[in-house]
Amino acid sequence: MLAYVVHRIGQFVPTLLGVVLLVFVLFNWIGGDPAYLLAGKMPDPERIENIRRQLGVDQPFYVQLWIFIRQAATGDFGASWATNEKVSQIFATRLGPSLTVLVPMLILSTLLAMAAAMLVAYRRGSLTDRAIMIGCTVGQAISILVYIIAFQYCFAYQLGWFPVQGWGYGFAENLLRYGALPIIVGVIVSLAPDIRLYRSFFLDEISQEYVRTARAKGLSEARVLWVHVLRNAAIPIVTNVMIQLPGLLAGAFLIERFFSIPGIGREVILAVERSDFPVIKAVTIYVAVATLILNLLADLLYKAVDPRVRLK
Repeated sequence: MLAYVVHRIGQFVPTLLGVVLLVFVLFNWIGGDPAYLLAGKMPDPERIENIRRQLGVDQPFYVQLWIFIRQAATGDFGASWATNEKVSQIFATRLGPSLTVLVPMLILSTLLAMAAAMLVAYRRGSLTDRAIMIGCTVGQAISILVYIIAFQYCFAYQLGWFPVQGWGYGFAENLLRYGALPIIVGVIVSLAPDIRLYRSFFLDEISQEYVRTARAKGLSEARVLWVHVLRNAAIPIVTNVMIQLPGLLAGAFLIERFFSIPGIGREVILAVERSDFPVIKAVTIYVAVATLILNLLADLLYKAVDPRVRLK
């Protein structure tokens, strides 16, 4: 186990170097000169050169690449071009609000989707199965914007159960008051694709020989499904959850934007609108690091879920 972990951590270095090189090429050779974006609509050459010198983009590419590698290694990406706030400070203050919404949303959507998927897999071909699958198809066809607008109108404007927008200072207040409606929206949006996916996982396991053997031995249907089937279907479910985690931080920008949650997703959108390259670069590197770490954690969870798994 330890040797496997050390080997995987050793693979992080070349992978991150590849990501750093790719990001550097995209931003420096394809992304254009940021000085023109920051100088305004009618810049003069002297102002452009001054901005390029302040940003350090007037230096040779190999010098800029080395600076970027050093930033990625230390986690210090300098200051935001738009607000002059330290990038590390931006992420430190925005991570909490994002996790307050995203972690409960992911847990609830995963548990509810597993329960619903187990139900429809057990009753495959029944009216319940067909009705839920039709509902999932309709749910996937509806844009998340429709859910956000509809839930804000019904539960915030009409019923007044939740605030439309805002964010407080206490964790309990943010989770139960400001974060409740965004979490509900996120769970509803995630349920349809997750139920369809998990249903396929459970159906694959239900048709296996060990299920017929367990039933022949007289085990209850609940034990067969929730112990044997669920345990064997857990590996692809863990994979799906771990794949979602890194993208959730940067991908929940619509929920954070419409509900005015000061999280990372909203900060990424603002950075793109402002052409704030240090923030965008930092997001890219952080997501890459999170992906590598979560992939390693997923492999370790495979071993915990199924002792037959061998880590090599």
